[in-house]
Amino acid sequence: MKHIFIVGSKGIPASYGGYETFVENLTKRKVDEDIKYHVACLANDDKEFEYNGARCFNVKVPNIGPAKAIYYDRKAIIEVIKYIKKNMIQNPIVYVLTCRIGPFFNHLVKKIHKLGGKVYLNPDGHEWMRAKWSKPIRAYWKLSEKLMVKHSDLIICDSINIELYIKNVYKKFSPKTIYIAYGADVKKSILRDDDKKLLDWYKKFDTKPNEFYLSVGRFVPENNFDIMIREFMKSTTSKKFILITNVEKNKFYQSLENKYHFSQDKRIEFVGTIYDEQLLKKIREDAFAYFHGHSVGGTNPSLLEALASTKINILYDVGFNRECGGKSALYFTKEEGNLASIINKTENMPNDLIINYDINSTKEIIDRYSWEFIVREYEKYFTMEEEII
Repeated sequence: MKHIFIVGSKGIPASYGGYETFVENLTKRKVDEDIKYHVACLANDDKEFEYNGARCFNVKVPNIGPAKAIYYDRKAIIEVIKYIKKNMIQNPIVYVLTCRIGPFFNHLVKKIHKLGGKVYLNPDGHEWMRAKWSKPIRAYWKLSEKLMVKHSDLIICDSINIELYIKNVYKKFSPKTIYIAYGADVKKSILRDDDKKLLDWYKKFDTKPNEFYLSVGRFVPENNFDIMIREFMKSTTSKKFILITNVEKNKFYQSLENKYHFSQDKRIEFVGTIYDEQLLKKIREDAFAYFHGHSVGGTNPSLLEALASTKINILYDVGFNRECGGKSALYFTKEEGNLASIINKTENMPNDLIINYDINSTKEIIDRYSWEFIVREYEKYFTMEEEII
């Protein structure tokens, strides 16, 4: 039996979040019966339970603000080490998701090595570049990333561009890396066109299928909502711009409102978050086009889901977005007037070209990002680690 310990997600069952969705699918779609997953879960107690055939163990963490996630990862790995030792598990793999505990990492890795284990790392994206962090926190993130890359046995990157970054920036450590993409659900929504839940949603926000542009994601500067709002207001489209995001009229929201007065544009609609998976999927399918402005990170789950289900995808022109969209998407820059021009051209796009974009983007996701394919890739590397380390 190959024992894989997963640390760094908030745990399963997953309600929301990229890493949580990843762990949910990795365990739920498991094929190899010789693999046993152990998943750390952030909780208010220390209980254990079984889910998707995985052993899930809760890790109780005090509410200490931004340092809570660091405390959680460190404590979870300490619990993993105790469990491996107590149960005399042979050749375990500890898979750590994201780079939060760099200063403590080498010490923990040495303990795992002494027990005959290996430590794998998923570095996520460029967390140290996010605008929400202060300069000292950004410096910590960068240092943490460096130390965790240095001491990991294998780095699994979910983006080719992130893998190249790791290889180039940390060349002196000779990091061992592989690329396994993030997965996407390619199944259509189970909701019918006349579903009451769907029709009520359209009525509430005064729109209908094919009459809106859509964006889903955190309302933060690095997701380029500034550009999308500015350029949409400049465009001549009569369609709506639906923003599914967690905005609560925060500082960033207020700064953009002061700058553009977008609340006066009746086409722009902030609708809050949607946690109903089937409803969200159906809204993606019904959108005329999808905007994706993310400029930080690796393979983004919301982008993959949009490429799988939305007809036209208009993405911010950065390496990892092009990596996912390829020739099946359109790309915009920060240049004044660029996105507005793309919107206006898209409005006049022939139907056969729209269908072509839709078919190609869906095929791209099925071929390269389906969860079935991703899970097979992980299981292959989890069970043959001695050949690659």
